[in-house]
Amino acid sequence: MKFRSKLARLAAPLLLCPLAAAADVSPVAQKTADYAVDHYEAAMTDTLAELVHFKTVARDDLPMEKNPEFTGFKRALCDKAEALGLECEDHGYVVIVALGQGPEKIGIVTHGDVQPANPAKWKKSPFVLDRTSEPGKLIARGSEDDKGPIATALYAMKSIKDQGVPMKRRVELIVYLAEESNWGPLKAFLKDYDMPAYNITIDADYPVVTAEKGWSEVRATFVDKPLADKSQPYLSDFHGGYFRSQVPDEAHATIVNPSAGLEKAIRARAATHPKVKYEFARKDGKLEVTARGVATHSSEPQHGINAIAFLADALGAYQWPANAAGATVRYINDLIGTGILAEKFGNIAYSDDFMGPMTGALTMVKADDKGLTSYLNLRRPTGKSADKLDAQIHSAIDDWQKATGIQMANVGVDLGDPYRVDNAPQVEPLLQVFRHFTGIKNAGPVAIGGSTNAKLLPSAVSFGPSMPDKAYTGHSEHEFMTVDQLRLNLKMYTAMMIEIANL
Repeated sequence: MKFRSKLARLAAPLLLCPLAAAADVSPVAQKTADYAVDHYEAAMTDTLAELVHFKTVARDDLPMEKNPEFTGFKRALCDKAEALGLECEDHGYVVIVALGQGPEKIGIVTHGDVQPANPAKWKKSPFVLDRTSEPGKLIARGSEDDKGPIATALYAMKSIKDQGVPMKRRVELIVYLAEESNWGPLKAFLKDYDMPAYNITIDADYPVVTAEKGWSEVRATFVDKPLADKSQPYLSDFHGGYFRSQVPDEAHATIVNPSAGLEKAIRARAATHPKVKYEFARKDGKLEVTARGVATHSSEPQHGINAIAFLADALGAYQWPANAAGATVRYINDLIGTGILAEKFGNIAYSDDFMGPMTGALTMVKADDKGLTSYLNLRRPTGKSADKLDAQIHSAIDDWQKATGIQMANVGVDLGDPYRVDNAPQVEPLLQVFRHFTGIKNAGPVAIGGSTNAKLLPSAVSFGPSMPDKAYTGHSEHEFMTVDQLRLNLKMYTAMMIEIANL
């Protein structure tokens, strides 16, 4: 998923739009939403527990169609849908659950794959729905992103079917299975898909998301070079992060030939960051330093504490020799720092009046056979062309290399396009549903930092599942959906399907 930006909301606040209070939803939408909660809240939660059990994480060594976690998930999803009286079609990477007939249809877009999770950082298994550790929370990988929305949509559709609600349009729940790793199969599927008249993703934020920043990345690779003097302190290791769309909560460094004075200087610099937990350990004459922060979705870096950035900052107490680890730390401190707006990276920082500022988050530093690579995840709004941003990124790197005399082995830049919809006809009805069930009568469209599959469908917008005033927990090591929010989502998704299907 998935992802939004509180900074974008500060630039385009939720309550800024001076819209008049909307009319209530239709009586049949209200009645069916109440029915859904009264009859299916418990079943919805149990179905969520079934779905999160499948470890639907992409693997390089096993294609999706041969991965038993994915085949099991698809089978469980279709079995549940058919038991609820809904249609289910398996198209490989895409599963479609459908309700109703008609020449036109609405598409409800979501995904069933999830990001990795580190079991050591969860109170219980991340792939078992934890209903007890924190009362009022349903904790599991996928609870918010995106298996919670899938379970909610299933029982919204079931309630509409039970109540015999007249529907002008067929509802198709489109569940994609590689949103977190590869959009290619969905693009291929959509070429031959009879596109719905109205498209809504349930993989982001309320009230209605009409703009998404473009997912972008800067990769900087350094290779090890012989050090002129190995008797002086140097970094033999620097690494951190778990995957490329998470602000990392852990990073590690190993210092060879550490002096007492150097350790004291690093500790003093670390002490200026009280929200970061630093650990120091002497082992075999080396000093190992670990930084622990707070993980969050990389589209919302303001909600996390970036362990890589703050470890590099603490190590900035010394000018490290420019082997791979030392050069990486110097590059991070000089061009990235601990900020989240890319303000140190030459002239690349900018902002859009509606979408907010571009954000930047170091997500990984990882060694492979090509060298040591750092990954800087940028979320770019409208307001600057890709060509100009690309040129500014390379200019900043070139200037840094000239100033330091350190050369990168490779630089990779990928710039995704921002997405914006200004006149989608489903926006106002969706806002009416949100205003009605939340009481926030002047809620208006918002922009997010994330990037959903809405980009691939015509005039698609996003509707939940997360409230705009709450930190998004997907991609973190503490992902959850509250019981209250899941219940509210069931009401709003039920009403949404009825109102949009009958436009």
